[in-house]
Amino acid sequence: MYRDTVAQVDLRAIRDNIGDIKASLPAGVKLMAVVKAGGYGHGSAESAAMAERGGADMLAVAYLDEALELRVKGIALPILILTPIHPAEVMFALEHELMVTVTEADWFRRMAPYRPSSCLAKLQVHVKADTGLGRIGLRTREEWEALVPWLKAEDVEVAGFYTHFATAGQADTGFLERQYRTFLEMKAWVKASGVEVSQYHCAGSAAALRFPGLAMDMVRIGAAMFGFYPEKLVRSVSLRPAMKLRSTLLQVKLLRKGECIGYDNSYIAEGDEWIGTVPIGYADGWSQSLRGSEMLVEGKRVPVVGKICMDQLMVKLPGHCEQGAEVILIGRQGDEVITFAELAGFLGSVPQEISTSLTGRVERIYTRLEEPEREDAKFENRIYRRNESGKAFAGECAAGGASARRGEAKGRKDQKAWQRGRLWRTAGARQPGASCAGLP
Repeated sequence: MYRDTVAQVDLRAIRDNIGDIKASLPAGVKLMAVVKAGGYGHGSAESAAMAERGGADMLAVAYLDEALELRVKGIALPILILTPIHPAEVMFALEHELMVTVTEADWFRRMAPYRPSSCLAKLQVHVKADTGLGRIGLRTREEWEALVPWLKAEDVEVAGFYTHFATAGQADTGFLERQYRTFLEMKAWVKASGVEVSQYHCAGSAAALRFPGLAMDMVRIGAAMFGFYPEKLVRSVSLRPAMKLRSTLLQVKLLRKGECIGYDNSYIAEGDEWIGTVPIGYADGWSQSLRGSEMLVEGKRVPVVGKICMDQLMVKLPGHCEQGAEVILIGRQGDEVITFAELAGFLGSVPQEISTSLTGRVERIYTRLEEPEREDAKFENRIYRRNESGKAFAGECAAGGASARRGEAKGRKDQKAWQRGRLWRTAGARQPGASCAGLP
């Protein structure tokens, strides 16, 4: 890509965070790495690969599409889909050996027409229980009893029974303890019914780090693998942030007292002020709600002023700065640091909302696992290589512009053909009685 705004992802931090978390768990407890939402904005396949290197036993994603993407990219670890899939998509789960979440007996009834009797593969399921979060999951003994006959079928394997805590990151543990007691009661229902369950799991990142005794057979680690965790409440590990977001000053201007900048004249200079423009905006995931937050330029904090635009924003500089000077949106510069947690506190949100909001317009650059070159040099070299390649490309276009245009048109045609094929395959999988073999 050809922008100065990039997100640098430290693959070693992801690997090491997983390794440190697993080392802190009771012996024999498995670790499921949650890489949904594009690996919390860090890259799904890259995060999955690092989680495996760090010792993860399984993976989890939110949706079927995310699981299929990992399989296409060569990720072979067991994958749980946390959101129930459409019953018509069951053959995708079977073909790609994906574990699915179920919450009710009706899902099996609606799924049955789409699974031919000739398909002998076992469907691996995790039953989700709602113990107080109020999102998805069964809540009553009657709902469980209705599920039991389906779970005892020969072509079904109950790989897990789980829940999710609502307040594991809060200092007050009262509601967490209440949810845990409810889950233990539900676990007793399972035992009494005679259904064999491979893993019971209830602890996500915060619960697993704060209360190892809640680990049961497995923990689910998502936010923490990227360095997002309640540091003040956790003493067992010290995790590293995996992403640094940086850009440059696109333009620097002197604003006279009383002059305005931004849409709707949203900022008026109180005196003569230096203003810098940074090439990132709300179309990149940098919300207008971050107006008034701070960034780093030349080791100093600078506030965002005026309304954040679609592609750019403005900052108030401490004085004149050179065009092209580095801007740190998230990360360290000199003695100062801006963290996801700080920005989340500014928004009244959580760090992962910010990382997952960063769109595909912000290029992710990944460090190698071996000792990388100096970070600032790498950033400068990237800009240099981009400029040099731009000069070369200009020469090529002058010599063969028509050929380049033909290639671009062919690329668009091939992409449309791929999309048509994908839609056709998906529609085919939705037909009742679809074959067990031969799916992409």
